[in-house]
Amino acid sequence: MSPRFHLQPLLDLAQTRTDEAARHLGELLAAERGVAQKLQMLEDYRREYNDRFVEAAREGLSPDAWRNYGAFIARLDEAILAQRKLVEQSHQLTAQGQQHWLDQRNKLKAFDTLSQRHQAGLARVEARQEQKMADEHAARLGRAHRGVNGDTTD
Repeated sequence: MSPRFHLQPLLDLAQTRTDEAARHLGELLAAERGVAQKLQMLEDYRREYNDRFVEAAREGLSPDAWRNYGAFIARLDEAILAQRKLVEQSHQLTAQGQQHWLDQRNKLKAFDTLSQRHQAGLARVEARQEQKMADEHAARLGRAHRGVNGDTTD
């Protein structure tokens, strides 16, 4: 039985952490898309509402209606500003999540490289042992063959 890679628990842990980081990054990307879509929806609604306000103003508005349109547009503008902040925060979190995933992936690659080197070393040792056994077997056959032919010169 070949010796076990002594860093296997760390390799397994690195794999688990990389998988978790990838899952978390996926969640962050989905959240970022969600807040960006909500911002787009707010901006679209604000344009539509402003267009309605302009059309209503052309037809004539009472001072109360004018104030109501203006107040609602102001609230939409506040909501848009708040949503833009959320989009920026989400983008920053996603960038941090991506960097975390890259860091974990690099650690995993390092342990995997060590594991591959370990396996290659074991394969070299095994190949040398097999070659030694084959050489010894060939030497025994050669001695046995010389003994059968009467050769006694060793």
